[in-house]
Amino acid sequence: MPAVSAVSTAFEKAAAEGRAALVGYLPAGFPDKATAIKAALAMAEAGADVIEVGLPYSDPLMDGPVIADAVYQSLQGGTRVKDVLDTVEAIANAGTAALVMTYWNPVDHYGVDAFARDLSAAGGSGLITPDLTPEEAGDWPEVADTYGLDRVFLVAPSSPEERIAAITRICRGFVYAVSLMGITGTRDSLSGSAEGVVRRTREHTSLPVAVGVGVSTPQQAAEVAGFADGVIVGSAFVRRLAAAATSKDAVDAVRELSAALAEGVRR
Repeated sequence: MPAVSAVSTAFEKAAAEGRAALVGYLPAGFPDKATAIKAALAMAEAGADVIEVGLPYSDPLMDGPVIADAVYQSLQGGTRVKDVLDTVEAIANAGTAALVMTYWNPVDHYGVDAFARDLSAAGGSGLITPDLTPEEAGDWPEVADTYGLDRVFLVAPSSPEERIAAITRICRGFVYAVSLMGITGTRDSLSGSAEGVVRRTREHTSLPVAVGVGVSTPQQAAEVAGFADGVIVGSAFVRRLAAAATSKDAVDAVRELSAALAEGVRR
């Protein structure tokens, strides 16, 4: 069995403090590589326990307009896998757990073993793969174990019990519970199905269950922290980056939101 990952350690630390873990997402290379790295470091310094680094992809099926536009701009700016790995390395070197959030095609194109090798060398903790199913995972679970990487799959409110069981069996690190059906993005209110999918998932696994899709405010973070092991926030951070006039403003805006959300999960 691989050693305990930095992600697992972060969730364990949060649980020991009687709170949920805060997981923040930013796409690599947006608005540029240097700013993205500074923003990720600021996010961690302000209280995020785990950072998801988005690997820009030309067909981001699950992502709403805020993230999809940021990813498009990142690709137009020339962001490549090496830039993603450099971002991961900067975060890991600063002492924060870093995962790559990616659709499967770029990993498959790069080579599963090569990607895992290079991600591990950069200090990354694993992959979140929103469009990968257990049936299509191929040798990814074995490769992940070889390099000590987490593999995070998604469960949804529509997932039947046998599906949740199959997904949680293949997960390592934590389980990503989608709070509602649809694309990512901020919501004025959270779906009532979020607590239910967490409860159903816990019946099949002892792994932490983190909720994503729709969380954007400290109040919503506090609400989710009341029933989940982790709170995942993405579009709200990306919107702050997109609205900033300068690189410094972007980093400051991310730091401010991360601090507010970190306070929310500690309520």
